[in-house]
Amino acid sequence: MRKLLSLAMMACAATSAFAGGYRVSLQGQKQLGMGHTGVAVVNSAEVLFFNPAGAVFLKDRFSVSVGANALFARTKFQNEQYNWKASTSNTGTPFSLYASYKAMDWLALGVAVYTPYGSAVEWNKDWEGSHLVNNIDLEAIYIQPIASIKVNDKFSIGGGPIYVTGGVELNRNLTRSLTDEQGNRSDITIKAQNVTAWGWSAGFMFNPTDKIRLGVNYRSEITMKARGGDATFSDLPAFAQGIYTNTKFNANLPLPAELTAGFSVELTDKWLVAFDYNRAFWNVYKSLNVDFASGIPSSINPRNYKDASTFRVGTQFKPNDKIALRAGWYYDESPVQQGYFAPETPRNDSMGFTGGFTYQFAPKFGVDVSFLYLRFAETKSSYDHYTEDGNPNVSFGGTYKNVVFSPGVGLTYSF
Repeated sequence: MRKLLSLAMMACAATSAFAGGYRVSLQGQKQLGMGHTGVAVVNSAEVLFFNPAGAVFLKDRFSVSVGANALFARTKFQNEQYNWKASTSNTGTPFSLYASYKAMDWLALGVAVYTPYGSAVEWNKDWEGSHLVNNIDLEAIYIQPIASIKVNDKFSIGGGPIYVTGGVELNRNLTRSLTDEQGNRSDITIKAQNVTAWGWSAGFMFNPTDKIRLGVNYRSEITMKARGGDATFSDLPAFAQGIYTNTKFNANLPLPAELTAGFSVELTDKWLVAFDYNRAFWNVYKSLNVDFASGIPSSINPRNYKDASTFRVGTQFKPNDKIALRAGWYYDESPVQQGYFAPETPRNDSMGFTGGFTYQFAPKFGVDVSFLYLRFAETKSSYDHYTEDGNPNVSFGGTYKNVVFSPGVGLTYSF
């Protein structure tokens, strides 16, 4: 039985401690309405996230944009062979804050605070996939000071360091069958708080004409390192309570580098279109390794993610000085490969349909509203690397269906 529990702990990290692959693209209300394009768009302080080089081209000396979204996600799981059915409905509240100050005509300074990674998934306790995950709650907050320098009227550069802080809490059952004497399934909760890391971002913007902008932005890989996190066991049988007491754990997880390039064109004084291409270098996420204290064996858990692309297109139409209307679409490739599809981040390729508008209460003050409907392609997938009874390739899978709806609201002010 000691061997059984050791194998259970080695499988514990089959669920990602930081839910890699769950990128939340909700970093600005104006730009979300335009399909989340923005690397070559300058219309508010939101440009600090999409391309810091554009901040120096903002018209006003001081610009600020704040916003938040309500994210509603629903996932359905079904395995027809065993007649398994499960579902999870979860909410999230990603937010953003951007402030830019033009210190000189050629220099703008600013700060960006945003939440590009996160996950909240809660399956029914003890469901058929509970040996992989019952629930997970992840948050990662990015804080980025930026500088934007105008080289000349057509070209600028910008960027700055990124400080990341976050945490995660995850619960899963130890095995598919282990219980205490009352029949309660044995489980573990992993919790890490105040996890911090550093990275950087840099970009450039080129305006070949008054109507066309080109932009490129790079955001570096950032490795989150959980040190001294808490691993808490519950409902262990009596023989195991003296062996597997509550302990600490260490784990690393890379958040991938991203490269975005795109352009925008003012077709008329009222009509703007934009296109972005994003490449996320998820191939750095080969495996999740977790080291437990108290003599519990370390675990190595393959993820084998692949690089993934996102294609975005958006448009803005301003019929007058009071109203701006927006619409967009994007296609987002999943980094998860077949055989590595775990239910803590049950996502596949997806298409996002967006819209939004701005109402200007005054020339310098407006309210921004956005809408996102995100539909994931139905997938029949499995995770084939769970270890039990000495077998490292126990498979769990079925058909997953996912949808996300997210309304958002923000305020923009400048002077």
